[in-house]
Amino acid sequence: VQLQASGGGGVQAGGSLRLSCTASGRTLRGYTVGWFRQAPGKERECAAALTWTDGSIYYADSVKGRFTISRDYAKNTVYLQMNSLKPDDTAVYSCAVKYGILIITRAAAYEYWGQGTLVTVSS
Repeated sequence: VQLQASGGGGVQAGGSLRLSCTASGRTLRGYTVGWFRQAPGKERECAAALTWTDGSIYYADSVKGRFTISRDYAKNTVYLQMNSLKPDDTAVYSCAVKYGILIITRAAAYEYWGQGTLVTVSS
């Protein structure tokens, strides 16, 4: 599975961005897709995750109510809509997939990773 992430950039606090993660090589049926982020000096965190087949969703407490993860079957793509962005959301965001429908937030469980995309939120 090859993953292509896009959509990062700079935005002011309170603004919005939408990240995209498109998979190629195979369908994501049976996989879980996670959006991870890592800020400078901090550990990698699973911001959100979604199981492709049944649509189960996980959000980190820090993003609940502001971020929305969704999927487009036809495009084999997972999106992360980020609203009400805060400076603390500044990080490199990466998408990753693991086989299986159990949502796991530990990065080591994910087998395939896309390149990171930088999100910078200024105050």
